[in-house]
Amino acid sequence: MEPPIELIESEAGILRASRSTAIDAAIDFAGGTMGGITSVYVGQPLDTVKVKMQTFPTLYRGGFHCFKETFKQDGIARGLYAGTVPSLAANISENAVLFLFYGLCQKVVARALGGKEIQNLNPLENAVSGGMAAFFSSFTLCPTELVKCRLQAMREMATKGQLEGGLERLKIGPVGLTREILHQEGVRGLFKGLTATFMREMPGYFFFFGGYEVSRHLLTPNGKTKDEIGPLKTIICGGVGGVSLWVAIFPADVVKSRVQVQSVAGVKPPTFRAMFMTILRQEGVRKLYTGLGPTVVRTFPATGALFLAYETTKKYLGYLHEYVTGAS
Repeated sequence: MEPPIELIESEAGILRASRSTAIDAAIDFAGGTMGGITSVYVGQPLDTVKVKMQTFPTLYRGGFHCFKETFKQDGIARGLYAGTVPSLAANISENAVLFLFYGLCQKVVARALGGKEIQNLNPLENAVSGGMAAFFSSFTLCPTELVKCRLQAMREMATKGQLEGGLERLKIGPVGLTREILHQEGVRGLFKGLTATFMREMPGYFFFFGGYEVSRHLLTPNGKTKDEIGPLKTIICGGVGGVSLWVAIFPADVVKSRVQVQSVAGVKPPTFRAMFMTILRQEGVRKLYTGLGPTVVRTFPATGALFLAYETTKKYLGYLHEYVTGAS
């Protein structure tokens, strides 16, 4: 069994607090990057199902029907893993920036509480740090999420006659679609749905980090720290955090997806409030939760994998830093 990093640091006469803010930020950034990559490959197929059901809720009888039809019509690469490149870009950039600012916001919150140690922040204080960090990650997420959502819903838009070029447009790919948006709509075109992204991300990551930290607190045995709970419990805590996020903010995600998919060139995009009220009046409250089932199924393993990759990367980069500084 590997000794906890706190013991290694203590024996070496080195305290974690001695690490500079820049080193901590770099470690958080690297951990978020690895977490983002891992979560995409675990959860992308069901994310595609979620977006299709959110944007075209009357076309499918349920998550399994959508999954089966997508696989039958477009296969794995162009179907279930449609939008993987922008999804990777979205998740890597979002999680790298999210966890970078999460660490920095934890320091801000700790300082505001009178110089409290970061490792002693309670779940509520960590949740507040996560909500603050999501403001910054929204700017990196919005453009890549927009491209991903349009790629994932492209077949349905073409089938309904809402897409110029019809089914031939399925060949465009993420790079071609990004160029097209920039050419027709400019840089601002990539940030359609930014307000909706803020409305989703900031409360969402409050619950995300809150759920994760509450779970870690409850699953930590007496006499141990929350960093010693092991891989399986880390996955469970990450899964709880992910499910907490999506249950809390799913209506905002439905609105965001529709705003981004329907904000094509030459058409004034609907506002968050207008789209929300349209869905509520014309389709009812239940449509604001269309796709929640496959999202929860996808989120638990994907977010569990994200936190496991994040915590493991942080742990071993911490070992590496202490080894290098100790050797010098």
